[in-house]
Amino acid sequence: MMKAVLLDADTLGSGVDLSPIRALVSELRVFTRTSPEQLEEHLADAELILTNKVQIPGWAMQGRKGILVLATGTNNIDMDAARAQGVPVRNVSNYGTHSVAQHTLMLILALAARLPRYQHDIRGGAWQQSPFFCLLNHNTTELAGKTLVIVGQGTLGSAVAKLAEAFGMTVMFCARPGAEDDSRLPFELAIEQADVLSFHCPLNEHTRHLLNRDNIDRLKRGCLVVNCARGGIIDEMAALWALQSGHLGGLAVDVLPVEPPDEGHPLLSALKQGNLNLIVTPHNAWISPQARQNIINLTADNIRMLA
Repeated sequence: MMKAVLLDADTLGSGVDLSPIRALVSELRVFTRTSPEQLEEHLADAELILTNKVQIPGWAMQGRKGILVLATGTNNIDMDAARAQGVPVRNVSNYGTHSVAQHTLMLILALAARLPRYQHDIRGGAWQQSPFFCLLNHNTTELAGKTLVIVGQGTLGSAVAKLAEAFGMTVMFCARPGAEDDSRLPFELAIEQADVLSFHCPLNEHTRHLLNRDNIDRLKRGCLVVNCARGGIIDEMAALWALQSGHLGGLAVDVLPVEPPDEGHPLLSALKQGNLNLIVTPHNAWISPQARQNIINLTADNIRMLA
């Protein structure tokens, strides 16, 4: 059995049970967080490194038996150094499918109901001052019969499709961006049919700013756009412009290009306008207790493969 260290336990939140991992290692040292200056001290003689977002440079890999990433992305690992030194890197995937799919549908439903705008009206006293029993200020969208275009037909995109179909939506998957042998409609044509557009694809050279100022006017007027994938897949400034001009019917994002957005972001500033059908959630689509525990369980499976 090997010694292990968990470098940033706080990123998993409270309530996760680490016993599946503890049962497979001789020692598990747990740190709530690790700064670059603390990395060498925290690693010490650990043979297994467990990290979510802590950067693991090449020098930190010498003598290690494995790196366990408590997430899907491995961009915080020097993968070239890991390969050169023969250090296996294991990540986890599909741990939060139900959680993210549920969050995505929540955003779609909230945009369809114009929830941000009605909440703004209520806070301003509009319902209290209404001459009759309800407010009809903003037209809502009935999802039944509408077309949802999904970018990404993996496990997550397929789960979102299943939920959307339960609301009577027609689901269309566009061709994988950058693929030459994909018979599905390319993104540029598929979005012309979208009443709702949702992103569930990785961020790469083919998907960065996939929705941008050059093609956003191909969307139907009133289209709802949701991004629960990665910040930067949509050009947020172009999307905000389209929302403010009335071309988009609603915009919801769970991700931004820089997280946390400690220097702010135009979408965060736009929330203060109050009259936009705009939702920003803090990259928490994945955070259900079940999903976070799945990360631990899948990481334990990865440790077994290294033994």
